[in-house]
Amino acid sequence: MNISIIGTGYVGLVTGACLADIGNHVFCLDVDPRKIATLNGGGIPIYEPGLDAVVESNVAAGRLSFSTDIEASVAHGDIQFIAVGTPPDEDGSADLQYVLAAARNIGRYMNGFKVVVDKSTVPVGTADKVKAVIQEELDKRGRADLRFSVVSNPEFLKEGAAVDDFMRPDRIVIGYSDDEDGREALVWMRRLYAPFNRNHERSRVMDVRSAEFTKYAANAMLATRISFMNELANLADRVGADIESVRQGIGSDPRIGYSFLYAGTGYGGSCFPKDIQALTRIARDNGQALKVLESVEAVNNEQKRVLTNKVLARFGPDLSDRTFALWGLAFKPNTDDMREAPSRVVIDVLLRAGARVVAHDPIAVDETRRVLQLDFADAPALLERISFSAAKDPMEVLKDADALIIVTEWKAYRSPDLQRLKSLMKTPEIFDGRNLYEPGVLKEAGVGYQGIGRNSL
Repeated sequence: MNISIIGTGYVGLVTGACLADIGNHVFCLDVDPRKIATLNGGGIPIYEPGLDAVVESNVAAGRLSFSTDIEASVAHGDIQFIAVGTPPDEDGSADLQYVLAAARNIGRYMNGFKVVVDKSTVPVGTADKVKAVIQEELDKRGRADLRFSVVSNPEFLKEGAAVDDFMRPDRIVIGYSDDEDGREALVWMRRLYAPFNRNHERSRVMDVRSAEFTKYAANAMLATRISFMNELANLADRVGADIESVRQGIGSDPRIGYSFLYAGTGYGGSCFPKDIQALTRIARDNGQALKVLESVEAVNNEQKRVLTNKVLARFGPDLSDRTFALWGLAFKPNTDDMREAPSRVVIDVLLRAGARVVAHDPIAVDETRRVLQLDFADAPALLERISFSAAKDPMEVLKDADALIIVTEWKAYRSPDLQRLKSLMKTPEIFDGRNLYEPGVLKEAGVGYQGIGRNSL
C-alpha cells in the first residue's frame, strides 16, 4: 500500500518506518528542511532504540523516503496519516494548528479518494474539524466531488520501546464514520493492519469520537495510578511503612496488577502532562470538572520536589559549597526526551539554592543543555555551576560529592560498586528517586539512604 506520513517527529517517524518494514511504500513529509536533510543523510533526529536500523533497512529497500514536497506527499498516499504535534496551548487545551494545516494541504492537492488518519493525540471532535477543513479546500477548488473519510487511529507507543510496541501492539484502535466513505475507509484500515492481526484480532473498531476519547482515557488512567502511588509513598514515609512491600501486596491482586505502581519523582514526557491538561480542559468546556484528574496533575507537580525537599531537610536551605551528583536526566530511560522531566525541577532547586551539580545521563546530555538554556533564561549565570557527563562509567561524577541523587532508572545505575562509591564521595549518601536499591543493603555498607516511601527501613 502507498502511505503518506505527515510529520516526522516521534510518532510519525516510528509509524512510517514500521509500516514500511511490513512491505508498504511510505512517504514521510515534514516542513522542517533540516529534519528532512538529517533523515536523508542517514541520521535520526530522535533517540529510540532500534529505530535507526528499521529506517536504514527500509530506505535501502526503497520502501521509505523523506521529503518536504507537500504536493508529492498528498499524491503518494492512499492513506494520509497526520502525525504532527499537538502542544498544549496557554489554557491547557491541545493546539490543533498543525493538524488543521496538514488537513488543509490534503484538501488543496488531493485528486482521488483518500483515507485521512488522525494519528496525533487530539481532542474529541477533531475529526469533524479536519473533515470541515478538507471539504472547505475542495469547495474552493470546485472539486466537491472528490471523496475522502477521516479516521481516528490513536497511537499507544511507549518511548524507549516504541518499535516493539508498534510491531507487537496490545490493541489497534480504529474510529470510523458509519457512512459509505467511512465503511470504505475501514476496509483500507483493516487491510493495512492485517499483518498485525494474524495471531489474533487486535483491532478495536468504534466510532470516531470514542476512538479520540480512548487515547486520553488510557493516559489518564496510567497517570492516575502513578500519582496515587506517589501519594501513598509519601504517607508511607510518615507512618513507617515500606511502599515497596505495599506495591507487591496490592499488585498481586489481579484486579490491580503491577503496572504503573512504582513510586518515584513523578511522571514527565510528551504525553501524560499535556494529555491530562487537555482532558481536564475538554471537561471544563463541556461543563464538567474532572476532580480526580485535577488532583492527579497537582500531586505530580508536587512530587517532582519530593527529592529536593529531602535534600534541603538534610543539608539545609543554603547549599552553597555543596556538590551533588545527579544520575539520570531524561524523563525515563531509553530516551533523550526532556519534556516535563523531573530532573529539570531538581536541577532548578539545587542551582538556585547555591549548589554545584555534576550530572550523568547516557543519552540526554545534549538535549538537557538545550532545555536548560530556556529554563534558566532569567539567570543564565547559574548554569556555570552544572556540568555533564555521558561517560560509560557513571561513577565518575561522584568524586567529592556531598550526595548522589537518582532521578532516572537507567540500567547502568542499578548495581553500583558501593565500596568505590564510598571512596569517591565526600558524604556517601543517596537520595533515590526511583527506589532502585534495598535500604538495608546500603545501610549495612555504610551508605546513607533516602528513597520514596522506604524510609522506615
